[in-house]
Amino acid sequence: MQKWSVQDARARFDELLDACTAQGPQLLTRRGVDSAVLVPIDEWRRVKAHGDPSLKALLLANDARTDDLVPLRSGVRRRSEPPRR
Repeated sequence: MQKWSVQDARARFDELLDACTAQGPQLLTRRGVDSAVLVPIDEWRRVKAHGDPSLKALLLANDARTDDLVPLRSGVRRRSEPPRR
């Protein structure tokens, strides 16, 4: 993955875009700190399609995580009902 500073990316955006489509993801840095990645559209669509499962898919999954859905009760006891008259 090639690194591009924001200044270089602005000045040579067409080269950045060509490098992205030919070589794959390109890393953008701002003041030496990694800040963004430019990825080809095909890879973005693939990641987006498999990245966020729907609620239906989560609920129907064999390995559904249901153990933590109901919180544990504390040891506090309830008050008894007042006597009826």
